[in-house]
Amino acid sequence: MENQSFTATLLVSQTPEEVFAAVTNPRAWWSEEIEGGTAKLNDEFYYHYRDVHRCTMKLVEVIPGKKVVWHVLDNYFSFTEDQAEWKDTRPTFEISKEGDKTRLRFTHQGLVPSHECYEICHNAWTNYITSSMYDLITTGKGRPNTKEGNEFETTRPDRVSS
Repeated sequence: MENQSFTATLLVSQTPEEVFAAVTNPRAWWSEEIEGGTAKLNDEFYYHYRDVHRCTMKLVEVIPGKKVVWHVLDNYFSFTEDQAEWKDTRPTFEISKEGDKTRLRFTHQGLVPSHECYEICHNAWTNYITSSMYDLITTGKGRPNTKEGNEFETTRPDRVSS
């Protein structure tokens, strides 16, 4: 069966090492409300967005310049019947060279269309990866949720490829 987990892909001019540095700095592209380590194998961090979403992630695979895999240890959504819907899923960042460019393929393994949060999470991840992460990689400044919880809503479909 075809993998239906959410995926977004970027193609940038920066090096795999620069892309890896951005991936492992989610405070700069996802949320300033992250506590804990985000770069080394077995690091754990806690994320929260207002009273809407909170989760604990563990880095279970880290290959510098190539791959980062988070394991969702715990999750809470205020807007789904199954509030732990993300638990035991794996946000995965794969980095590879493609000619003179670098490809970042983000897959949230286990976030599938049958999940209640899929549409909301699809839109949020698309924004974080194709806008905030892209901006962090290409300009040095992402657009994460701030400590006040201000979320941006600019989707950049021109930066998404399969």
